[in-house]
Amino acid sequence: MGGFGIDLGTANTVVGHPRRGIVFDEPSVMVAHSDDPTTPVLVGRDARALTGRTPAGYQMVRPLQDGVVVDLESARAFIVAMLRKIRRRGWPGERRRAVIGVPAGATTLECRALLETAHEAGLRKVALLPEPIAGAFGSGIDPLESRAHMVVDIGGGTSEITGFCYGGVLASRTCRVAGDELTRTLTQYLRAEHRLMVGDLTAETIKSTVDDVTDPPLIVEGRDAATGRARLMTLETDEVKDALRGTVDEIVHTLTGCLEDLPAQATSDIMSNGVLAIGGGALMSGFTRLLEETFGFPVKLAGRPLTCVAEGTTRALNHPPVLAAYGG
Repeated sequence: MGGFGIDLGTANTVVGHPRRGIVFDEPSVMVAHSDDPTTPVLVGRDARALTGRTPAGYQMVRPLQDGVVVDLESARAFIVAMLRKIRRRGWPGERRRAVIGVPAGATTLECRALLETAHEAGLRKVALLPEPIAGAFGSGIDPLESRAHMVVDIGGGTSEITGFCYGGVLASRTCRVAGDELTRTLTQYLRAEHRLMVGDLTAETIKSTVDDVTDPPLIVEGRDAATGRARLMTLETDEVKDALRGTVDEIVHTLTGCLEDLPAQATSDIMSNGVLAIGGGALMSGFTRLLEETFGFPVKLAGRPLTCVAEGTTRALNHPPVLAAYGG
């Protein structure tokens, strides 16, 4: 059976197909004319390349925030442009069904907006699946089995932790502080502490490059806040971690409340199974170790943390019981 499995994320959009695997994996951003923000000129990777250097008369548009649609027209235009990109790679143009990942904490209104946008974009039959469930399913976990599992998802716009078992959610907490906030934190830190102004792309590169405190220092290029001139500086990796620690602690503190809502027997299952970490934020060095120290549970990083949600929604296309239990 055909169709798309879609992870329509704040930072990146990933699309899968049951036979072809991942067919689209690009940033959730587009560039449009300032006087017509709903008609994209560039989409995805091409658009992201203009971050921080968008010419006059154009604007950067991100149609999703905190993992949900914030502007129906922009989101519709983005999905249409995404589908056209896929078709240019040899995909047939007929209308198709889709399963789309949605934050577990999304409201009814936010879910309705996403469904409306997908239908207007030409997707014929659309179901929604909570992203933590999709990520677990895409990582090989059966969300219908009678043992409890827990997933922590650190995306671009939201951080979520969800416990589930036998087709139902046991507990869930959402924090609308995630990867994008970490990028902003680093940008503000460099300006306040080093008087260095850097763009979002530079900050994201620094954030994703940091691996271990034994790594060599990073060379960062930016603009001096006082003189306006270009300047290079050396940044130690442990300083980057210190700069981000407050925001990371805020995310973890919010998510720990989910543990108090779990039934005692579910806690035993999760101690045995461990917590699955997915999403781009989970790749940050030391993050899974911090979760382990805070939760008291073993935490393991998904094998494909950036694409497992799309892989799970793709699998769900051919697993009606999963959609019946968790889908909308």
